[in-house]
Formats: sequence, structure tokens, C-alpha cells
Amino acid sequence: MPMAFKIRSSKFRHIYGTIPKKDLCYENIRITRNTHDSNFCAVNPKFLAVVTETGGGGSFLCIPLKQSGRVDPKTPHICGHAGVVLDIKFNPFNDNIIASSSEDCTVKVWSIPEDGLKSNLSEWIVDLHGHKRRVGYIEWHPTAENILLSAGFDYKCVLWNVEQAEPVNVISCHDNTVFSMSWSQDGSLFSTSCKDKKLRIIDPRMARVAAESPVQDNLGSRSWKSVFLGDTGRVFTSYHSRFCDREIAVWDIKNMSAPMRTEGIDNASSILLPYYDQDTKIMYLAGKGDSNIRYFEIDDESPYTHYLNSFITSDPQRGLGVMPKRGCNTDRCEVMRFYKLHASKNLIEPLSMIVPRKSSVFHDDIYPPTASLIPSLSADEWISGQTRGQILMSMLDGHVTNSPKVTSAKAVQNKDSTLSQAPTITTYKAVNRPRPEGSVSTQPYAGETTATTNHRSIPASLRNIKQLSTNEEFVSIKNEKSNGVPVDTPDGPMSPSGSNTVKKVWSPTSPSKATTNGFPGGDNENHCRLQSDRFSPEFFQAYLINRDRTSTTSVGCQGTDLCNQKGHSVTHVKKVWSSPQSPAIPRWFGETPTNEAELRKAYFKQLEEIGSLKEQISLKDKRIRQLEEEISMLKLPVAGAESGEGQSEC
Repeated sequence: MPMAFKIRSSKFRHIYGTIPKKDLCYENIRITRNTHDSNFCAVNPKFLAVVTETGGGGSFLCIPLKQSGRVDPKTPHICGHAGVVLDIKFNPFNDNIIASSSEDCTVKVWSIPEDGLKSNLSEWIVDLHGHKRRVGYIEWHPTAENILLSAGFDYKCVLWNVEQAEPVNVISCHDNTVFSMSWSQDGSLFSTSCKDKKLRIIDPRMARVAAESPVQDNLGSRSWKSVFLGDTGRVFTSYHSRFCDREIAVWDIKNMSAPMRTEGIDNASSILLPYYDQDTKIMYLAGKGDSNIRYFEIDDESPYTHYLNSFITSDPQRGLGVMPKRGCNTDRCEVMRFYKLHASKNLIEPLSMIVPRKSSVFHDDIYPPTASLIPSLSADEWISGQTRGQILMSMLDGHVTNSPKVTSAKAVQNKDSTLSQAPTITTYKAVNRPRPEGSVSTQPYAGETTATTNHRSIPASLRNIKQLSTNEEFVSIKNEKSNGVPVDTPDGPMSPSGSNTVKKVWSPTSPSKATTNGFPGGDNENHCRLQSDRFSPEFFQAYLINRDRTSTTSVGCQGTDLCNQKGHSVTHVKKVWSSPQSPAIPRWFGETPTNEAELRKAYFKQLEEIGSLKEQISLKDKRIRQLEEEISMLKLPVAGAESGEGQSEC
């Protein structure tokens, strides 16, 4: 007697999608027409961000989530990129921070005011330059704060420490274009799919490939995607075969010789974008240009994927924004919410995926603890080699439900504490903002006054970037008291020794040669060779301060204690990052800008003055060359002429 057919039991078998009313949609938004295969949309419980069509440069819209309905065409945009914006992602630990990548080869981080934008935002908080070609994809780290991963069309992935505005590692193991990136659940690995038809599992802290698949001959030439399946140690891929059939596959990262399972979907031409919900273990597949969303349930046993259903609409989609699980409505049993960008309309529709339940009470079986706003590690802790799982919160009341253990891994850099490959970086600016509520990070942000740290306790990534300027963090300048009255020192925060501190701004145009005190020539040199093409305006200010202070310095003081005994005051000069800012009003030399905007204005004003001085110098040099040529012509003897008595030989 044949065995009866058995239907697989699943609590998500009857999940369905709903379209809201028109007043809950977002109309009159000029969605970008770019053919790049990213989502062009990012969303969190506070804001909705969408890449928009612009005539020049690149911009995207960021509006409060509750501002539904018809959007005003004059709504402020974020418009600081010089090229088209290709990808945007919100910080998973701060709803007011968003990162964007662009065709101008940069990654920028922006801060959104709590009540939304009131005017166009063109001032970023961090500007990262390292890619040589356009940057197509960015991903925030799932557990560490202020760690960002970017992939460019220069075949490189760059790992950034946004807190210090510096690169941590450059991964250059790809031979062709990177099509996608995906972090593992604890952030210790990430996967990439590449045009060379290889799936790679990469250790970002060692900047090397942990595992890779052989060349998949069955893959076509179109873009394909990969995504980590939570903490299962498996990777899901969606691709086109050589015969233009769309297929999916599941890989085990411990054995990458062949996929564990492959399954055909259909023969459509659009790219399948995977969206994985690690809480419910459901994989959603949406094709660019398709009008449906398929969803599969992922299982730990063969065949690993189980088709559940499809949600079909009448209009094609250009991309989907995914709401974090903490933003879903538990009263409606909503387990996922997409924000659909219409391909043929200026419309964004929220699509809710709902599990049918008779009661509206909280169902803990479909709402397990989800990722919270609290980072598990700080950037420096993760870079130093620590690994920690996500801190989870309850969907019922928001309380933290776990305390994951910290495990150690290998540090980022090699034994010589050098980057595997240093990128070309032209702009720096560190984040200077209050800590988010609930943050467990104990590391100070850039701009905060801290005690002098031991050189060994500084992360290797920070030491690498400091080697570009000097090997000292504080520069001591001794000032002798005159007639019992100390020489005035600039105002500044107190240094660890209790003396005054003066900030010295360092930029990539500062001298690259390491010095003992931050100024060329050493501690006892009282002059500096002014090279405008190499030194920043702030370096000139620090040099002048040093020159004025050392003019009255007594000879023979070698330490701070001896200086204090002789009646000298010690000023510590602290190096901080500089950044290009927007042009503005001039200020007197001795004044200190009161805020960031004035600092930017003063910076660009000084650049303009230096540029005009360079032009004047070039004109004078040209005039000098002309005079030298005239003199040389006058010195030439006249052919055939004899010099007579009393005549000059010139």
C-alpha cells in the first residue's frame, strides 16, 4: 500500500500581503531611473529615504515616516554628492544616521535632525574617499558600532571605521565587479558574489578569503546575489543560468565545492533580489521589474528551502525598502513590511506581510527576540579581534533579552601593523555627536578630551593612519615666564598633565615625514620651511604658535618636571583631523570659531587666500624670469663690433 501524501506543517504557510489605502502611500516622488541593481530605498521606524531623479549631481529624499500622502515637490533633499547616488543604508544603531554611496567614488555619512529636514542638507558628518571608481554597495556592520563596508567598481571592498573616519582594511581579492555583500549574523565574516562567477566568504579583519567556491560554469553573465542565512553557516544565492533561467542555491561555507541544493524558479530576465528574515527564517525573492514577491521557508534539513506562496500585484517594482523587525506592527501580526518603489509611477507603497491569526494578542511564536538598537561592540573592540552576537530585544515591551558572550578572533592587521593595501584617501572628518541611548560603547568619540593612552592600547588601525603624520599624539611647547608673568597660551582643553592644550589640525597635505614634535626639524628648531603646496593653513597656524613660544624658551630643559621647576609653562598641541568645508566669511587670526559652520567658512577662506598668494607668486616668478632673460641678452657681445676706449663691453 503506497504511503499517504503528507503536507508539511508550517505556521507561515498562509502568510499573505496587503496593500494599504492611498492616504498611507507616498505619492509625487521622482524615483530614480538608474539601472543599478540596488534597492534605492532605506527605511526605519523614523524615516523613509529614497534616491530621486536629479538633473545634475546626486541627491536623495529623506522624510519622516508619518509624512504619507502627496509629497511636496519642494521637500528638502540631501544633495552633497557630485555624482548619482547608487546605494543608501540607515545605521542599525542610530535611526538618525544614514550612509550613501555614489558615482563620485565617495561614501558619505549624514545626520538627520529629529524632526526631519527643513532645508536642503549638503553638509555631511563623515566623507570617506578610498575607491578609485564608483561605489555601488554599502553595508553597516550588524553588531559593531560605526563599522561600514563598501564595494566599488574598482574590484575592491573597503572596511571603514566611521568613528575615526579611517580605513581599517582593503580587500582586493576580487578579479572583477562585486555584485553583492552580506554580513554574517555576528559580523565575523561576509560573503560576496562576483562577476568572475565565484562565491567568496571573507574574513574582514584579516583581509583574506576564508572560503570560496570554484568557478560556477552554469552561471550566466548577469548580476547575481548572495545573502548569509543567519547563524546557520549557510549562504543563499540567486542567479541566472547559462540558459537564462532564474535559479536559487544554498551553500555550506564549510564545504564550498558544490551547492547543497539548487532549484529553478522561472525563465524571466530580471534580477532576483533576496531579502532574508532571520527571526522567522523566511526568504523573500523580488525581481526588479517583476510584479510579485515569492517567499520560501528555510529549514536546517534537506531540501533546505520550502516554497510557501507568492504575493502578486498589478504594477512592477523598481526596488524594495525593508523595515527592521522592531518597526513592524505586532497587533496586526505583521512579520515583514516592504516599501515598494513603482517602476512606472512616482509612487511608494508599503506592503505588509501578515500571518493570519484570530486574536490580536502578542504571539511569541512568530515574534522571537529581534535585533535591538544597542551595539554589541564598539568599533575599536571589534577591530581588536572581539566577536559578539547581537543584543536582542523583546517585540512585546522592548526589554533586552540576552547578554551574548564575547569571543576573541585574530586582529585586523598583520604582525607589522600595516594595512594590507592602503587606499588613496583625500578627506577626513570624524563624527562628533552624543552617544545614542543604550549604547554600551566605552570608547570616546573623535573630538572628546581623553587621557593620554598607552601606545600599545591604541588599535593598530589608528596607529597606521597616525603614521602618515607623526608618531606623537601630544606635542609639548615650553614657554618661559617673563618677570614672573607667564606668557599667554591659547585657550583649549586641559592636557593629561594639567597644562593647556592647543589643537593642531592635520590634513593629508601636511608633511608626511615623521617628526619628533610635530614640526619639521625637531624640538629645538626655531624655523620651518614654508611650502604652501604641502602644508595646510592650520599647519601654518601651529607653526607660528610654535615659533612664538620657542622664541622665549630656555636651553637645556629636557622634561616637563624640569621646566616646571624653572618656571616655564608647558603647552600641549593635540592633533585633530581637518576637512574641506564650504566657503565663508573671514575671521581674525587669533579668534577661535565658535561652531562647526564657522570653522568650515574660515578654512575655505584661508584656502582662497593661499590660492591668491600662489597666483601672485607665480606672476612675480614669471616677471623675474623675464628680467633674467633681458639681462642675459644685454650681456651677449655684439658680433663684429670692437670695444673702443672708454666703452663698456656689455
